[in-house]
Amino acid sequence: MLQDKNNLSEKEKEQVITLIKEGGIIPKELLYKMAKDDEDVFLFWNGRNEEVTNAVLPFHSIEHIDEPRKEIETLSLLDLDDRGRQKKGWTNKLIWGDNRLVLSSLVNGHLKEEIEKEGGLKLIYIDPPFAVGSDFSIDIKINGDEVTKKPSIIEEIAYRDTWGKGISSYLNMMYERLKLMHDLLAEDGSIYVHCDWRMNSYISIILDNIFGNSNSLNEIIWHYYNIAPSSKRFFAKNHDNIFWYAKNEKKQIFNLENLRIPYEEGSAYAKKGWSKNSKYKPNPEGKLMDDVWRIPTINNMAIERIGYATQKPEALLERIIKASSNKSDLVADFFCGSGTTCAVAEKLGRKWIGVDLGRFAIHITRKRIINVQRELKKENKPYRAFEILNLGKYERKYFLGINTNLSEEEQQKQLELKQEQYVNLILEGYKAKKIKEFKTLHGQKGQRFVFVGPIDFPVTKTIIEDIYKECQEKLITNVDVLGFEFEMGLKPYIEQEMNEAGVNLKLKNIPREVFDRQAVEKGQVKFYDVAYLEIEPILTNNKLQVKLKDFITTFTQDDLTEIEQSLNRGSSKVVIEDGNIIKLTKDKDGILKRETLTKDWKDWIDYWAVDFNYQNKKEIIRVIRNGEEKEEWTGNYIFENEWQTFRTKKNSEIELISMSHTYDKPGRYKIAVRVVDILGQDTLQTIEVNV
Repeated sequence: MLQDKNNLSEKEKEQVITLIKEGGIIPKELLYKMAKDDEDVFLFWNGRNEEVTNAVLPFHSIEHIDEPRKEIETLSLLDLDDRGRQKKGWTNKLIWGDNRLVLSSLVNGHLKEEIEKEGGLKLIYIDPPFAVGSDFSIDIKINGDEVTKKPSIIEEIAYRDTWGKGISSYLNMMYERLKLMHDLLAEDGSIYVHCDWRMNSYISIILDNIFGNSNSLNEIIWHYYNIAPSSKRFFAKNHDNIFWYAKNEKKQIFNLENLRIPYEEGSAYAKKGWSKNSKYKPNPEGKLMDDVWRIPTINNMAIERIGYATQKPEALLERIIKASSNKSDLVADFFCGSGTTCAVAEKLGRKWIGVDLGRFAIHITRKRIINVQRELKKENKPYRAFEILNLGKYERKYFLGINTNLSEEEQQKQLELKQEQYVNLILEGYKAKKIKEFKTLHGQKGQRFVFVGPIDFPVTKTIIEDIYKECQEKLITNVDVLGFEFEMGLKPYIEQEMNEAGVNLKLKNIPREVFDRQAVEKGQVKFYDVAYLEIEPILTNNKLQVKLKDFITTFTQDDLTEIEQSLNRGSSKVVIEDGNIIKLTKDKDGILKRETLTKDWKDWIDYWAVDFNYQNKKEIIRVIRNGEEKEEWTGNYIFENEWQTFRTKKNSEIELISMSHTYDKPGRYKIAVRVVDILGQDTLQTIEVNV
């Protein structure tokens, strides 16, 4: 958009003043004249904001994963303990959360120092959603049938509803994130932004605006030639665009010689009879690569295919990572999806950071990286530990407007002032009516009363006992207890004690979506019952195995009545209701048949892992308190994943008894077991054993 550098005329000034006073809309041509930007071209869209968030939230460690190494050849490559697990050095990071807050915390927080110690962030690849139709669902196989795991509401709100105000709202989302990524990149770093035909023109202009036109290095065309044309109205859309920008075009890493490809079959270079006397001789390694990359999409039967609609082939990321980073360099993907960037980076000996908003995306990536660790271990090649992080209670406080840089005491004062606002927010999301004159209970939904748990610490046994006392006093028999976290072992205690005492208590998880106004207003927020996990220790002398005995979930994703009514005759659909995966079939006469596919509780288990000494490693975070940086214990422990089993494409079976763990000395140990079900929901349980 051309900007007229002449000043406004007197008449135009009067017009603008009048419009401002009357609350009118100033014509675009006058806005351009008023703009202070001296460039010939000025990028403008409705709602553009130059400011970016500078929030600094501490990261919580959910899980630390490291496949033990015992090969002598590997021991010299990393500082390892006597179990063959990494002791120190960079730990790769898989972060679950809003990438805007994650990026801001990386740019402004203590992890920036850690990144700079590793030489800085050398490469970013992102494949952001392109449009309203972007698909975040994934197909899961259950006893031969497929069920579609829908994206969480928070994913739909964050990405699909980003388009609610049109392209301008999408540009606002991308502009802020790209600005933060620019700040995070090392001086010799670069970014690859993967786009398609719907958003190319907009994204390229934004990248020019942030990185500068001189730092635009290539527009790479990824030609996926193996897809058959599906339309006769226009040429098949068989390519995507990838924009490559440098932080500083005079310094960026570029390994062109590492990317030679074979000469095309039939060319003079490829023929054996190429003249030895020719001035130009072919390189035996192949020809240099240009900006058109012919890489097929992933074959449906390929081992690397996970089922993610947006999954990209490893060959594509391999070229990018080899081109713009060196071994031990740090690379990142802030829309990591199925984890292709992280997996390829690990295989190529790079350090990495992966971020995604979707819980299931993080789970898929976790399994994928463990598989990579196992493959590298077999080949006696080095690999690094990785940790799963999130922003936890600090993210929730941020959503509520609490200043997390204050001391805990000051934060508590702010929370007390916002307590009513917080409770009202949760009750509205749960569609419950607020009630008064109660000591503990906050609301009522139908015949059930509602308790809203704290925002910053778990619902404990003590809290449950206080609720029970009030229920006895006021003859209440049904209560829903809502919480972000629950004290471990609370569910079986309620089943055994409270329900037998005549009070039907149900524990329900408060979802992150409750802080999103749109999700609440649309009635899309779902509170799911806390799953129940039963485990049994098998102790022989000082050796321990853990047995998975039971898993109960009441997860509901679909409305059966609605689906039954909308199902066409002669068709079927797999749905999820009340902890059961059900196949609905409507025959040609309109008669419905229901078949439960989850025959056993084991069908729900996708992954489980054991920490044989859960209280061995405290979770220490670095926080800023009144302008000073301090280290604090959160009160939690880091889950050290010492053994795990999970379903894969090649093997859908899952073990129910862990490996045997030997303790060095007798004592009382707390064992933690983490289960992730087939829908990505996480359940943690602990038990104590005397060795």
